[in-house]
Amino acid sequence: MAHSPARVFASLVPATGDVCGGVKEQEVKREVKAGCSRCAGGGRQVEVTGSAELCAPPDRAAVSVSVSNSKESANDAANSVQRRLDYILHSARQHGVKEEDITVMKHLQREEELYHMQAEVSMVFSDFVKMQAVRSVLIEKLDRSVCVGDPRFFHSSESLSVLRRRVCAAAVENARLKAHEVCNLLGQALGRPLLVREEESREWTSEQREGVASTLSLQEKVGQMSITASSHVFVTFELRPKHSTRKRL
Repeated sequence: MAHSPARVFASLVPATGDVCGGVKEQEVKREVKAGCSRCAGGGRQVEVTGSAELCAPPDRAAVSVSVSNSKESANDAANSVQRRLDYILHSARQHGVKEEDITVMKHLQREEELYHMQAEVSMVFSDFVKMQAVRSVLIEKLDRSVCVGDPRFFHSSESLSVLRRRVCAAAVENARLKAHEVCNLLGQALGRPLLVREEESREWTSEQREGVASTLSLQEKVGQMSITASSHVFVTFELRPKHSTRKRL
C-alpha cells in the first residue's frame, strides 16, 4: 500500500531590513509556508517561498530646449536660430554631454509673409548635477529667446535589468534563509537547491497627484519617478541529516 508524502508546515516571524546591500531599506515580505516531503529518489526536500522588494531611482534625465524665430527671409530666420542653436550645443559639450546623447530637429515653414524657423535640442544626462548646470547656463544667457523645458526623469534599460536581477536574487536569498531556519527547527541540514522558480514579478512607480508635480523640488521629482520592483519565488532544497556519519578508519 503506497504512503502519501509527509508534510510539515512552520510559521516564521517576518523580518525587515536591507534586502540586497540596499538601494533602499525595504520591508521583506516572507510568506510563511514551508514543506518537507520525500522525493521519488528517496531523498527528502524542503519547499519554501520567498519575496522581496527593492526601489531604484531614475538614472537618466532628458531636457529639451526649443528655439524659434520668424523673418521675411528664410535664410535670415535660419541664421538667427542657428546662432542660438550653436550656443546650446557648445554649452552641452562643455559639460560633457556625448554626441550620441544629443538630438537636434529643425523645421521651417511659411506663415503668410514670414518664414518661421524652429529647432529643438534634446539632451540626455546621466549626471543630474551637470544637467542642472546646463539648464542654468541656458536660462541665464539666452533668457527668453529660448524655451528650456523641465527635466524628464527615466530609467535606462541597463538600470531596470540590474534592478530585476537584484530583487529576484534577494527573494531567493530570503527563501534560503527561511529554509535554513526550518531545517534547524526540524534538526536537519539544508542541502543543495533542486528547483528555483520565479512565480511573480511586478514593477510600479509612486503615484503623483495632479497639481503637485510643479511644486516639487528636484530631489522630490526624482523620488516620484523611482521604480519599485518585487519578486516572489518558489524554491526546493535538498534536506539532509544534520549529523552525517563519519567514515570509520
